[in-house]
Amino acid sequence: MDKIRTFEDLVIWQEAHVLTLLIYEVTKNFPSSEKFNLTSQLRRAAVSVESCIAEGFSRFHYKERVNFYYDSRGSLGEIHSQLLDARDLRFITTEIFHKVYLQIDKTGVILGGLIRQTERLSSLKKIFRVS
Repeated sequence: MDKIRTFEDLVIWQEAHVLTLLIYEVTKNFPSSEKFNLTSQLRRAAVSVESCIAEGFSRFHYKERVNFYYDSRGSLGEIHSQLLDARDLRFITTEIFHKVYLQIDKTGVILGGLIRQTERLSSLKKIFRVS
């Protein structure tokens, strides 16, 4: 297993990046009237997922890290909700919805594991803290 040196080495960041690229591709075909509405919201939420992972990874303390990872998970929920809107408004097909949803779900599962691991490490640090 290779050593993780930067956030780019994290599988979770890589999957979040795939999601961002997918969201940008899907929103290219949204109506121009949605440029500053749903298109913008979806894109910003997608970028937020990977950005919060990167920022959390760059923090020194586990407690700070996990807060950013939770923010990332919140942005995943935002994407899911907005994607439902896009489907129901018929901006995307059900097939495209499912394709993006699978990436949201995959990203969420991996992110959940990172959150649990980071919280575990934070707890261990408290137990073994030297005064």
